[in-house]
Amino acid sequence: MRFLPLLPLFLASPAVAETFDRPIPQAQSATAEFWFFLATLALIAALAVVARVVARR
Repeated sequence: MRFLPLLPLFLASPAVAETFDRPIPQAQSATAEFWFFLATLALIAALAVVARVVARR
């Protein structure tokens, strides 16, 4: 029982750890690009509305 607190040290050692595999980015689909374009237009429109509201004050 006195070695139980040392167990996490042994389990976290580099010998037990597996190597890190970097994720490979996937290409975006045409649908994703369309929705990103729509969201960009909505953001620009919202910024224009905010600019007009702030300019009136």
